[in-house]
Amino acid sequence: MTSKHLTIKQLTLIVGGGLTPRMVRHYHQLGLLPEATRSSGNYRLYTDADVQQLRRILALKSQGFQLEDIRELLDSPEVMSFDALADQLQQQYNSVTEQLARLRQTASALEEFLDRDKDCQDTQLQALEQLKKVEIESAFGLQDLEQLWDGLDAARNFQPEDLSESLQKILPDLSKKNEIERDLLSKLVFACGDVSLVNFVKLSKGAIISARHNLKADCEIVADVSPVVAAIDHTRIAHLGARVNTLIDDPHIHSVDEAERKFWQNQEWFDKLKQLKPGCILVIGYAPSVLMSALELIEQGQLKPSLIIAMPIGFSHAPAAKRRLMHSSVEYITTIGTLGGGLLAAVALNALVGSLIERPDCHCYLGHRE
Repeated sequence: MTSKHLTIKQLTLIVGGGLTPRMVRHYHQLGLLPEATRSSGNYRLYTDADVQQLRRILALKSQGFQLEDIRELLDSPEVMSFDALADQLQQQYNSVTEQLARLRQTASALEEFLDRDKDCQDTQLQALEQLKKVEIESAFGLQDLEQLWDGLDAARNFQPEDLSESLQKILPDLSKKNEIERDLLSKLVFACGDVSLVNFVKLSKGAIISARHNLKADCEIVADVSPVVAAIDHTRIAHLGARVNTLIDDPHIHSVDEAERKFWQNQEWFDKLKQLKPGCILVIGYAPSVLMSALELIEQGQLKPSLIIAMPIGFSHAPAAKRRLMHSSVEYITTIGTLGGGLLAAVALNALVGSLIERPDCHCYLGHRE
């Protein structure tokens, strides 16, 4: 073995990123990594080229690409036209969204079963047993199947659904979260009906502490657009002595696209952002450009909010702005990727306000967070 070659253990240490020898061997099996040369003792030997290839793989994995997608990308010609690359990525995107739709349908079916009370579950179990006997090879069989599900839906008890109990059955394990964070996540799930959102909500370590401290100090709350302001609980905020203002104060804005254009076209809103008082809470549910501009001002020392609740909508600028927020010095509550919206941003603020009023002496959030 020459000094230019690495053992599999040395390779994993140099590449980093949580890479293990087992993962390397798996990548060999998938064809992501070419088979290594062997030493006289039959040990795999690796080169700088293997280090670079593995770093590419891990970088793509960190962005959410699946291994099959990564293999297709890395197997592509070194030089591709923009159109060819865009077409390849579009095909991969379509495949992923189809998989998500199928998984979402499965999750919905499981949620519906878990949400039922004992009597309804017994009825559903009976229906599933009947399903095994239903002949579905003909159109008549499909009609029988539809009647089976119609009967199952009609068997629901005529009583209000216990939403809190239902949610506890389908939420992931939140035992390592503090009481206030669990309440926040539950309310966000109720707002969108998607339990998987829990995995996409990110809080800085001091977000809850900062929110409670500054809400007690009658801080200013500034939302990016009027629809977000409309969803905020003004009664409870007034009870705390805080006040709510709108950054892009144009009542005619009803979409994210309009909010983006208005902010870019009118210097007035940027100047208003720059003049916000230190300690304010900034709530962004529409325009990613507002978040980007706020972060620029923070980096320049011209804006000092105590907390940013950032859930703007968008498919390129919004994810980038949220990543930048999570790498900044400011306390934050955000959703990674494209998930978000004005309602979720307002619900996050309302949950913090509600927890302060209902549990003013709670100190659970001061403990260690994972």
